[in-house]
Amino acid sequence: MQEPIQRESMEFDVVIVGGGVAGLSTAIRLKQLANDAGMDEFMVCVLEKGSEFGAHTLSGAVIEPRALSELFPNWQEMGAPLNVSVKEDRVYTLSSATKSVKLPSSVVPMSMHNEGNYIVSLGNVVRWLAEQAESMEIMLFPGFAASEILYNHDGSVRGVQTGDMGLDAHGQAKPSFEAGYELLAKYTVFAEGCRGHLGKQLVSRFYLDEGKDPQHYGIGLKELWEIDADKHEEGVVLHGSGWPLSDTGTSGGWWLYFAENNQVSFGIVVDLSYHNPYVSPFDELQRLKLHPLIRPILEGGKRLSYGARALTKGGLNSLPKLSFAGGVLVGDDAGFLNPAKIKGTHTAMKSGMLAAESIFKAIVDGRSHDEVTEYQTAFEDSWLFTDAYEARNFSPAMHRMGLWMGGAFTFVEQNLLSSKVPFTIHDNSFDYHQLDKADHAYQPDYPKADGKLIFDKLSSVFISNTNHAEDQPCHLKLTDPTVPIEQNLPIYAEPARLYCPAGVYEVVADETTKHGARFVINSQNCVHCKTCDIKDPAQNITWVTPEGGGGPNYPNM
Repeated sequence: MQEPIQRESMEFDVVIVGGGVAGLSTAIRLKQLANDAGMDEFMVCVLEKGSEFGAHTLSGAVIEPRALSELFPNWQEMGAPLNVSVKEDRVYTLSSATKSVKLPSSVVPMSMHNEGNYIVSLGNVVRWLAEQAESMEIMLFPGFAASEILYNHDGSVRGVQTGDMGLDAHGQAKPSFEAGYELLAKYTVFAEGCRGHLGKQLVSRFYLDEGKDPQHYGIGLKELWEIDADKHEEGVVLHGSGWPLSDTGTSGGWWLYFAENNQVSFGIVVDLSYHNPYVSPFDELQRLKLHPLIRPILEGGKRLSYGARALTKGGLNSLPKLSFAGGVLVGDDAGFLNPAKIKGTHTAMKSGMLAAESIFKAIVDGRSHDEVTEYQTAFEDSWLFTDAYEARNFSPAMHRMGLWMGGAFTFVEQNLLSSKVPFTIHDNSFDYHQLDKADHAYQPDYPKADGKLIFDKLSSVFISNTNHAEDQPCHLKLTDPTVPIEQNLPIYAEPARLYCPAGVYEVVADETTKHGARFVINSQNCVHCKTCDIKDPAQNITWVTPEGGGGPNYPNM
């Protein structure tokens, strides 16, 4: 019988799982409150599974500075990397592969206007926040993935355990083995981002989604380009919809932001409620570049980086209960992305700040491991709730009415009625239920890679700097290994090989098997987007944390 692993434990006032904008904002606000109260020994730690803070951060991004101004009123003097203010919005409908229509500003929903906002690298914003946190003596642990939730005897959350390092593919200890740590706290904050591995467990265990609409998701894919200076229009923001997604009846949209240093952030968001099993979000991004509105901007430039991640799109109707005994959810782990505003940085930050204020008061009052219900109340009394409430109908309207009718409804609701319609639209569908059978589906004709404008998945993963330690347990778990070939392949043409933006999943011919094919998981390629965990029609794939430090290392994304 194997001896139980002896683990070291560390105790803190608050442990925060996830070092993105939400987690770091939580930590900083906690420490600000503690310093103001003269509590010099107040201990906060932040766990980040990436090799460094910002390594796994990917977003468009246009940021509304409201929450940052609340956290650091003098952020400009402090050197926060918000260097490019938005000077113009341009919104387009691509009616075909060759035509586009620029929408007048008067018909663009108010939520898509970006006056006063900034074009940023969100990864660099996270790096800057981490520097501020470190200067405040917050303990930062990059390269450590929280792999398990620890509970007290009464069922309340006690803390988390970090993943063991140095296990082989069979889960056996290698000579380099290091046992994970137990990090214990009065309260634990979960800020893992979209579809968090532990957050998903908490929602189930504490019934946090009871009475809520199902969560909806999109996959965002981004390329960072350096283009010719004479083509660059610093501060201009382009958004669009229509082609190429309209070819397959898929909803979503694209962006192109002219950032600093002649760089362009270019990407697409594909709603994961799509129906056609032959849709490949990666290839939709590639063929979008062929449109005459986009091609002249990028052509002749240099692609610098690539990445992908899932994002929540359900809005307020899908927001789970935020607190439970011993902890809270913040940021995209809870679903704090305003889908109508196509941005969530300031909402994620504000959720962390509200959680910090509620948790700090509970600790000052001598409490621990109970449920901080004040966080929910603080949320409902804040501008964050007002924003979410005003946008509550955006996502369900798009899902139930489609792009054109949903867009028209959103314009009327936001621009003409000031978001004050007397009803709420609900959508009780699940994204993974939406796929049509493959034998009835249209197969898009995607362009072949030329290595200049159009690229393949593997070369794209290469410039995301994705890496995982060799010979470690696969972090993409199949509940039933027979499902991909025996069920998903004949019915849906095994969509994992297409929806994955990193070439992780393959169906390989193998005449030695019963069905003449086998399912291959190239987990080394995984960019941690979580799309497989969301879209698999059998809900047969579970994403769990690999060894800390693995995954992408995004520069300037």
